[in-house]
Amino acid sequence: MAGHNKWSKVKRAKAVTDSRKGKVFSRLSRDITLAAKSGGGDPAGNARLRTLLLKARDANMPVENVDRAIKKGTGELPGVVFEEITYEAYGPGGVAFVVKVTTDNKTRAAQDVRSIFARHGGNLASTGAVAFQFLHAGQFLLTKEKTSEDALMEIALEAGADDVIASEQGFEVRCNVHAFDKVSHALEQKNLKPDSAEIAYIPVTTVPVTDANIAKTLLKLHEVLDELDDVQAVYSNEEMDEALGAE
Repeated sequence: MAGHNKWSKVKRAKAVTDSRKGKVFSRLSRDITLAAKSGGGDPAGNARLRTLLLKARDANMPVENVDRAIKKGTGELPGVVFEEITYEAYGPGGVAFVVKVTTDNKTRAAQDVRSIFARHGGNLASTGAVAFQFLHAGQFLLTKEKTSEDALMEIALEAGADDVIASEQGFEVRCNVHAFDKVSHALEQKNLKPDSAEIAYIPVTTVPVTDANIAKTLLKLHEVLDELDDVQAVYSNEEMDEALGAE
């Protein structure tokens, strides 16, 4: 499974090499700055910031980098003004993409994303052309050794989650975007640390990919988008075996 399979992305994220740590720190800094700007610099009252601070700790991000990012968001330190933008696009094989970008230059970001899709057999789409194929929701992933399905369901549903989905890889908790903070806090109180916690675009329809050439191009497209500094997250709806792209 690739693209929309968040579990495979979690595994890749845990294997971040030293050469990529700078990029990871840069992305976390931008997210922390935006979280502090919108919800304040106190993590006790800002669940989005709390979640990002946990990610920063897991990535061994230096404390001084974290503090500086927070202060830029609260205005205590001068800094570049970042904007969050969501692009919709189609990749090869008719696969739908949603690309979240955080940038200090909208023109540059749009040109870069458009160019990447054009080079890999895709194109940017108008607003709304792709988003309807995804559920925009809070998403938490937890491996099975951390809790049981019944216990997690009780905690999550009481906090306002919509669903708990069990799979071979673990448990997925979904909630309304506005319930994300409450569900996140409920998991924290029970010492349940998600392997992934984000407001995501989850495919409601998928596109089967069985052609090896298309599979290879899609995997390369994901790789190139991920390398772009302004790109924070990429969501897509292909349904395929990653091994197909390696053939």
